[in-house]
Amino acid sequence: MLRHQSQDTAFPIFLERAGVRNDMRSYRLIQQSVLAEFSRAALQTRDIHVVLQRAAALSAKGLNAPFAMVMEFVADGKRLLVRAGYGWPSSVEQSSFVVDSTSPAGRAFQTGQAIITGRAPPDGRFEIPGLPVDRGIKTSISVRIDRGGRGGGYFGVLQVDSPAPSRFDEADAAFLTEFADIVGIAIERLHEETRLRDALDHQAMLTREMGHRVKNSLSSVVAMLRVQAFGTDSVEAKLALGEAGSRVAAIAQVHDHLSRASQIGFIDVDVFLIDFCKRLQRVAGAHILNCDAHPIRLSADHAVPLGLLLNELVSNAVKHAYPGQDGPIDISARDIDGCLQLSVSDQGAGLPDGFDIDQPRTSLGFRMIKGMVQQLRGHLTLSANQPTGTRVLFELPILPRNEAVVPAALVTAERPVLEKAR
Repeated sequence: MLRHQSQDTAFPIFLERAGVRNDMRSYRLIQQSVLAEFSRAALQTRDIHVVLQRAAALSAKGLNAPFAMVMEFVADGKRLLVRAGYGWPSSVEQSSFVVDSTSPAGRAFQTGQAIITGRAPPDGRFEIPGLPVDRGIKTSISVRIDRGGRGGGYFGVLQVDSPAPSRFDEADAAFLTEFADIVGIAIERLHEETRLRDALDHQAMLTREMGHRVKNSLSSVVAMLRVQAFGTDSVEAKLALGEAGSRVAAIAQVHDHLSRASQIGFIDVDVFLIDFCKRLQRVAGAHILNCDAHPIRLSADHAVPLGLLLNELVSNAVKHAYPGQDGPIDISARDIDGCLQLSVSDQGAGLPDGFDIDQPRTSLGFRMIKGMVQQLRGHLTLSANQPTGTRVLFELPILPRNEAVVPAALVTAERPVLEKAR
């Protein structure tokens, strides 16, 4: 909001203070301080209106004047629209000046020169518009604000006004020109940041849309597998097609979460795990899936193999943990000292004596488990659950660290505590 000079004690009320104008060295030091202050302020905000307001206030301070305004060129109407002012009432922002040689602002914009003028110069060319006249303005100094970027062009005009005749000189024009150059650089920086944010937002939108389309395509594959399973009489074929559909559905669910994640390129493990358990619960029958997870964010590179690994571990527990009966299956994800610990446990039959996870097996699901562990470069441990059953613990470093200390792919079993075969 624009303010009258008397409402802002941070800047001096216009006075011909004794010694200030006479001590030109001190006066220029004040101007250099103002330039530095505006440069700092411009770097601390992304709001262009705040930058323009500070420009108006500090340019007035640098010239020890009570009025200033920043005008933006509006190309369609060939006007200079007041965007910010200092010392003026708020209604000044509704004002605009025609870009021609009859006003100081228009002349400055057209020529690129600093225009210093009184209220009524002898040739009458630079008559100040009605609003400044109403405030008793007798002299003004106007400079063009050039864009500071590679694209060039002009933003508008910076103008400082005073009720004192013959108030400004060429040194003041040099100061205001330098000030306007900094304003132009600040404006271009903000415009460039806006363009970059728009480009990033567009890229994020495309990435999310791509993930959403991948999810839809995979969902179509799942539907076709289900139709094919329904149309076959072979029990083995039905089982194989059902397992294939479950794996494709797991990948589709990962892509769905990637498209909706709070940060592009990452998946929120806690949100994903809850939704994942809801999907599996529909095929788990009377088995109760209990899910609990810390808020963990995992990169997209880890998301798909982790989803497949989780799908195989839970499906394996559903099929084998409770032969002929139902029981609970607990799934948890914990962030322990920068390491994701994913646990799937049951209270069922357990593993057989002498079970060796490293031995080659024909089961596709088991081979996929080992493959996902190797791809993720994690560590999988099988152990007896307490008081009964099996616990599978998968550990994955999730914090950046030196490649040399990342553990190699390990798949081991604590053989002394293994019980019955599945």
